[in-house]
Amino acid sequence: MKNIVILISGRGSNMEALIAARDAGTLPVNIAAVISNRPEALGLETAQRAGIAAHFIDHKGFESREAFDAALAECIDQFAPDLVVLAGFMRILTPGFVRRYEGRLLNIHPSLLPSFPGLHTHQRALDEGVRIHGCTVHFVTAELDHGPVVIQAAVPVIDGDDEASLAARILVQEHRIYPQAVRWFAEDRLQLVDGKVRIAAALDAERAFISPELR
Repeated sequence: MKNIVILISGRGSNMEALIAARDAGTLPVNIAAVISNRPEALGLETAQRAGIAAHFIDHKGFESREAFDAALAECIDQFAPDLVVLAGFMRILTPGFVRRYEGRLLNIHPSLLPSFPGLHTHQRALDEGVRIHGCTVHFVTAELDHGPVVIQAAVPVIDGDDEASLAARILVQEHRIYPQAVRWFAEDRLQLVDGKVRIAAALDAERAFISPELR
């Protein structure tokens, strides 16, 4: 069974989805630790209640991103993770950190990448008038919100949507696809070939794009 470490900055709702999948027996991993860059992150309490080691390393105590990332990596490596999962971790990681965990660092982003990298994705989607929006799980590379895509989910943009309503529908899909992506990794079913993800089973490959509300 593979070890994973989850990084959060706040409530960690995607972390909660991973814990729930583990507890339901559908995610065969050991969640070895949850680490936050913010000591007040509510997700740390959730992790402790779930019996998971919870740590924080306050990024405000470091003079540079490099110094913080070095301390973060030192903490992560204590748990010998096979996979590091970013679940609402609101820090731009340095290239050195990304290289250290290359091929075993996953992130979830609230848009259908490569559209709308960065922040405020839902409002930007509304401002652009797109009709389909969604979320993406991808391997992390040094380029912000890029990297090989593992799985995506789409929802329609409905007339009258605002940022909050669109975000809420997409969050439901985030909680579906992140445990799926981590499960594929845990089962050694993800391969990186020429910078793209290949999924071992054809049936699962068909499910690498989910559009439950598009009929």
